[in-house]
Amino acid sequence: MTDNSLKGVKIARVSTVTFFVETQLRAQISAIAGTGADVVVVASESSLEQSIDHARYVSVQIPRKIHLVEDLVALIRLYKLFKTERFHIVHSTTPKAGLLCAISAFAARVPVRLHTFTGQPWVGLKGIKYFLSKGSDKLILALNTHCYADSPSQKQFIVENGMARSEHISVLGSGSLAGVDLNRFNPSRFTDDEKAKLRADLQIPTSSKILLFVGRLTQDKGIVELLRAFRQVAEDNDDVYLIMLGPPEMDVGSLLGELPSSGSARVVMPGFSNQPERFMAIADLLVLPSYREGFGTVVIEAAAMGVPAIGTDIYGLSDAIVDGQTGLLVPVKTSQELAHAIGLLLNDEPLRASFSRNARQRIEQDFQDKHFNNLVIAEYERLLESFRP
Repeated sequence: MTDNSLKGVKIARVSTVTFFVETQLRAQISAIAGTGADVVVVASESSLEQSIDHARYVSVQIPRKIHLVEDLVALIRLYKLFKTERFHIVHSTTPKAGLLCAISAFAARVPVRLHTFTGQPWVGLKGIKYFLSKGSDKLILALNTHCYADSPSQKQFIVENGMARSEHISVLGSGSLAGVDLNRFNPSRFTDDEKAKLRADLQIPTSSKILLFVGRLTQDKGIVELLRAFRQVAEDNDDVYLIMLGPPEMDVGSLLGELPSSGSARVVMPGFSNQPERFMAIADLLVLPSYREGFGTVVIEAAAMGVPAIGTDIYGLSDAIVDGQTGLLVPVKTSQELAHAIGLLLNDEPLRASFSRNARQRIEQDFQDKHFNNLVIAEYERLLESFRP
């Protein structure tokens, strides 16, 4: 790939919220801008928390939930932006941004229209919400030039459900949205003193084992099953703690009330952190019992930190976790099986150490972020060739 390979190309990267851009796409967008492209980041908030090198930011309020009036306003604003800026490429992520971009970029005659799926919101829904959400994905697939899934099993799921033909949706590399920054997610970054201080701040004893959950604290992330499994684990082991790192989007307090006081005292909820690697540095296991995941970026981030994972055997996570090598997969919505898997790895230190080594090696081999950045840039170059005279 040559320097300035996208010089003069105008690209919009659109997400519903800046959080997604800042946590998942910052390095990739910077790499794209480094090719000479004119990159504009579009999301709802008034500004990015930290600017991205050589990229501009435009705020368009995109509601996360269905809101007909606000959705229409966002659609018109996106159409006007795309028409005025005359982008060559519009690339969206997140569901609502994907739908509004598909319609507005098509109407504005943007030559290359792309979307990356990171999971299907309609999985698990019923009734009118199911049909609206699934219909949204169908429209995204129909109006875009090409679409991507962030895992092979997610692509297979989309194709098998009749949403798209296999040739209309791709997976870059081995999967994931943007790979992992191995300089950032590196266990050697953190000294013993730094790890001891974090434990002290969280009031976790030095000798205690730590389970870590990273993500939104919501039902479809398996929070109910996680806390019920932890109750079983805590009954057998009074020296294990659970850190739930993320913003609460459900009544976690009522679930904690089901735990005995000795167990609930060992559940730590620090809230959201933009440095999950600090918590991964002190964790023994990552636990992610989701009902649906496009891939599970947090799994490969933890793997880069040498932390094996236990997740549910669903599309996406079945690609992020190699069952029996880098972690364990359990059936979805099964707290008893989840508790058994946690207990197995907590009590088998040689097995856990083996999974840890395998996890880190796999990330080094298949998921370095620079590799994924190059794959995305190569895709842009390939797709633009069809529109160049």
